[in-house]
Amino acid sequence: MLPASPAKKRTGSRILAQVVTKWAVGLLTALLTMTAQAADGLQYEVRIEAPAEVRELLQDNLDLVRYRGNERIDREQLQRLVRVAPEQIRTLVATDGYYSPEVSATLDRASSATPVVRVQVTPGEPVRVGEVDLALQGFAPNPEQPADRQFDIAALKASWPLRRGAVFRQSQWESAKRAILRSVVQTRYPRAQLVDSRATVDPEQRLANLQVTIDSGPEMRFGELRIEGLKRYPASVVTNLNQIHPGDYYSEAALQAYQSRLQDTGYFASVEVSADTSAILTEQLDAAAMTPQQNAAASMAPLPLLVRVVENKRKNVSAGVGYSTNTGNRASLTYDDLSVFGLRLKSALTLETKKQTATGSFYFPVTPEGYNDSIGASFERSDISGEVTSVASLAAKRTWGTPLLERNLTLELLTETKTVGGIPSSQSKSLPLTYGVTWRKLDNLLFPTKGYALNAQLGGALLPVLTDEAFVRGYLRGVTYLPLSANSNAIFRGELGGLASRSKNGVPAVYLFRAGGDQSVRGYGYQELGVPLDGAITGGRYVATASAEYQYWFKPQYGAAVFYDAGNAGDTISALHPKSGYGVGGRWKSPVGPINVDVAYGHAVRKYRLHFSLGFTF
Repeated sequence: MLPASPAKKRTGSRILAQVVTKWAVGLLTALLTMTAQAADGLQYEVRIEAPAEVRELLQDNLDLVRYRGNERIDREQLQRLVRVAPEQIRTLVATDGYYSPEVSATLDRASSATPVVRVQVTPGEPVRVGEVDLALQGFAPNPEQPADRQFDIAALKASWPLRRGAVFRQSQWESAKRAILRSVVQTRYPRAQLVDSRATVDPEQRLANLQVTIDSGPEMRFGELRIEGLKRYPASVVTNLNQIHPGDYYSEAALQAYQSRLQDTGYFASVEVSADTSAILTEQLDAAAMTPQQNAAASMAPLPLLVRVVENKRKNVSAGVGYSTNTGNRASLTYDDLSVFGLRLKSALTLETKKQTATGSFYFPVTPEGYNDSIGASFERSDISGEVTSVASLAAKRTWGTPLLERNLTLELLTETKTVGGIPSSQSKSLPLTYGVTWRKLDNLLFPTKGYALNAQLGGALLPVLTDEAFVRGYLRGVTYLPLSANSNAIFRGELGGLASRSKNGVPAVYLFRAGGDQSVRGYGYQELGVPLDGAITGGRYVATASAEYQYWFKPQYGAAVFYDAGNAGDTISALHPKSGYGVGGRWKSPVGPINVDVAYGHAVRKYRLHFSLGFTF
């Protein structure tokens, strides 16, 4: 045999070195993988085949899913989790109403380097609610009370949410018990107890018969009003808003309503309204040890109505700058004083490109009957679409009602100076009286998505007292919110207005009608639609506008919109030739209210216009 040549020796050595290198790299990779798994736990996948609702339940609660990536999981622990998974799955799906599921869980090691756990669940038919036995103890009618003041037992039973035929889910069962007990303890029976609750499940019949027993305990009534924390302001700001009288039945809704009214006054940084239980604390502690019969027979002294307040500082000054697509650049200065001769002063100076306003008003404390009275003065100068007006006014106003039904009556003395184009200035005065009412039925007053709001006004100056031209004026506007799906809704707006007088001369411009702008017909300037006069736009006797908008919310806080607006103002109904505007916009639910940014095309002027508005104003 001839000896190998040096070249062949080098080739053999290189091949051997490559084999040794690959072996070493593979060994090192395996060691690193084992080390990583030891540090981070065994990596594996879980694939769940089940209906979407069941799959979500298992992904949120199954140990196989929750322990992925746990540093203590090795192959032995994984096999144990797979073995116990079927029993855990049966327990979990039973809480969702499925008591006879078909379940399998297998560990597949061969499909890939990473182990795969396959879970299959066929839930079958769910168990449904059968008979519901709602037993109420201690709710006996009081013969001394009229029928309309008796506790409505029938309504309480009708409020039970888990109806016959509904899928029996453990979470809904627990929620239903909490809800019905809550509805009792928040009205006149705060010591009510859930005495017994049972759910008897028959998997073969797929029925769950429910039994709930509630004991009312004694009735509780309110006592005298007590106030803590009031120093700067008169007690009338608290007592006048109190609609709870000694002897009234306990009601959490009444407490919350009273607290809301006090917070809205502006006098307080914080308000807490509650029933003072300190006097009967011992009785309440003893009640926990009582039997239901003893608890029902126990008596309770009236609970004092306790109001704790933290007062706002008396004086407040604020300044701000901004921009409006209606009236241009804005700078504002406000001064409030919460106690001027026992009244609240609110004043503001606002300077805008097209409008300048100064106002000051005194607000009286709300009366026990719920009337909110104010007197004030204002001066406003505006230069809009060629019409320059200066208006000084004195006004007395009364408002009353609730956010759902709000009413007001206003008596106003106005003096106005008006210049239109090249026409010489004219002056007028008027003493109109106006009644207004606003109806609101909305799912949310700040971010409405469903319901409607409607405002109607009727007024005028009929008496020849401080009035140059008698007139009668009516105005109606409304908005409707219609949900279309979970992520979309439609909005419809409209307004109608009319004025009757022998002549427009002498009628203040503020009581005439114009259209156009952010809250009117988009695509046109602020109050750009009206009656042309000597190169300017003036107000007309009539107005009619309408708007339709579609909104789509691609995220909870962000959305987009398309819209179409039309309308006009004029001196005759036949002159109300609608001018249309349409476009697209963006929507953002900001912490201070909805922000709307729109780009609209005014068909009559053939121009695009940017519109910006903040909040729901109605």
